[in-house]
Amino acid sequence: MAGALSFSLVAGEASGDLLAGLLLGGMRQKWPDMQSAGIGGPRMASQGFEPWWPYEKLAVRGYVEVLRHYREIVGIRRQLRDRLLANPPSAFIGVDAPDFNLDLERDLKGAGIPAVHFVCPSIWAWRADRVEKIRQSVDHVLCIFPFEEALLAQHGIAATYVGHPLAQTIPDVVDRVAARTALGLPQEATVVALLPGSRSSEIEYLARRFLQAAQRMAQRQPGLHFVLPAMPALRARIDAISKEVGPVPNLLLLNGQSHAALAACDVTLIASGTATLEAALFKRPMVIAYNMNWLSWQIMQRKKLQPWVGLPNILSQDFVVPELLQEAATPDAMAHEVLQWLDHPAAMADVQRRFAVLHDSLRRDTSALAAHAIEKVLAR
Repeated sequence: MAGALSFSLVAGEASGDLLAGLLLGGMRQKWPDMQSAGIGGPRMASQGFEPWWPYEKLAVRGYVEVLRHYREIVGIRRQLRDRLLANPPSAFIGVDAPDFNLDLERDLKGAGIPAVHFVCPSIWAWRADRVEKIRQSVDHVLCIFPFEEALLAQHGIAATYVGHPLAQTIPDVVDRVAARTALGLPQEATVVALLPGSRSSEIEYLARRFLQAAQRMAQRQPGLHFVLPAMPALRARIDAISKEVGPVPNLLLLNGQSHAALAACDVTLIASGTATLEAALFKRPMVIAYNMNWLSWQIMQRKKLQPWVGLPNILSQDFVVPELLQEAATPDAMAHEVLQWLDHPAAMADVQRRFAVLHDSLRRDTSALAAHAIEKVLAR
């Protein structure tokens, strides 16, 4: 990458592409002539980023699933490392995806290329053994949760709390009327958003269950409307699964538009992951569900440090919303828990108040704070 200032970034999934796109926006304000390239998606490309590979190549979750794609993923990392060592950027920024990025960052840091990691690996939730690897691999960590900076400092790792970018971009009060108008949904309807994930493995394990849960909800409470935002690359597979499951009354399938779906809904059935935090910032009551390969689940359970898996619950240190995991993630249980929210408006109002407090704690000028921290790393 030619030019006075250049950055290489790697985002490994849709949420990383979103975060990196917001980060690049702030960096471009500080360095208008900068160049950026690496692995990413459309949000990053909209900020002038050149994607050498699409993030979908890395969007695999679970130990067994990663093993199936191991050779391709390792090959991409090797090619990227060699390319960056041959033509060093001003700095490398790994956006989440720690399994891919930390090894790459260690090699680049060892060659004198400043390495920044955006989104602290969740050492407070599981895999505390990763601390030493973080110390070896990165020069600075940009943290999105308030307690992470001090935690990393205890281990001698330089870090800056920059807030969560979505807390700044999602308004305190979302216009549900405008969202429903834009999507063509009836204003008076009760709307359930179905978000079964953004990875192909998640769609395989969850989409059928989510659609079956919607069928059961519709049987028990006729008149419900459902909206399912599908990643464009996964839309064909979701369509196929939907045909196998059979009709879901009042189901609207979208291409993308997950934020529109969250803005429009009353409650959401949602896969565990970053999307659960987005739902909390939209102040939407939710039921978190997840199912994955059995062996991957067993391995993850042994490394787990907290009783929660959903980000809203982890950040609240409480089961603020239900979690249905693995064998518990049945269509009947999902339908029951979603309808429980709808049957108890006082509980919905209470969780919305708690999410408003959470939103306020995460709101910072993330892109400016992150760009300033990166500037300090460059000045070393």
